[in-house]
Amino acid sequence: MSKKPKKIDLEHIKPEEKLKYEIAKELGYLDKVVESGWKSLTAKESGRIGGLMTKRRKEQAGANLKQDTRTDTFR
Repeated sequence: MSKKPKKIDLEHIKPEEKLKYEIAKELGYLDKVVESGWKSLTAKESGRIGGLMTKRRKEQAGANLKQDTRTDTFR
């Protein structure tokens, strides 16, 4: 007996989940995820999403660090 996947409400996802859904949409996997859940993705598809999430988080952290160093003033 298989569980029916929960319907995903894309308007009310948690902020930490938003990036994952955005990347899935960019890669063309969002319809598959909404219809059948995350388990329907292959390991390759899931890995690609995870890799891009990591890359973007690192880029964001680097951008935040650069911004912080520009705003620091020495007294």
